[in-house]
Amino acid sequence: MFGSSKESEDSKKTVATSPAGALNALVKGTVIEGTVRCDSDLRVDGTIKGKLSCNSKVIIGPTGAVEGEIRCQNAVIEGRFKGQLHVSELLNVRETAEVDGDVTTNKLVVQSGAKFNVACKMESGGTANGTVKHFDTKTANDGTGTAAKAVATGTAEVRN
Repeated sequence: MFGSSKESEDSKKTVATSPAGALNALVKGTVIEGTVRCDSDLRVDGTIKGKLSCNSKVIIGPTGAVEGEIRCQNAVIEGRFKGQLHVSELLNVRETAEVDGDVTTNKLVVQSGAKFNVACKMESGGTANGTVKHFDTKTANDGTGTAAKAVATGTAEVRN
């Protein structure tokens, strides 16, 4: 009854999981230096200096800033980013964003007005028709929505 170890063993077996659609938030005025890891979406309106690893979506809000390295599934950037960005699916760079550094992504959207000064490598997996494409691009945007310089090379490989 009082000394039952069954209840304490069961409580040790439970694992905390985050509910689907959960959102972590780093509010304006908060600064984190170091390594941040999360499984659910993360919205940054403060500042992170260091490494950020997220198994879901990272949103850098208009007041947010990240300097360092980000590895995530999807990203939306409205604020500032400087460093290395690795996005396995979709990177969406909004018109208020300032992005500097190295970017690796599968899909990319850059809205007019964004400052996007990066070395960008686009990698995608096989598609339904068996085509595999690899693109290396370097783009400099002067902030007016026009690209000042763009260099792109691409190779396509078809496997049957």
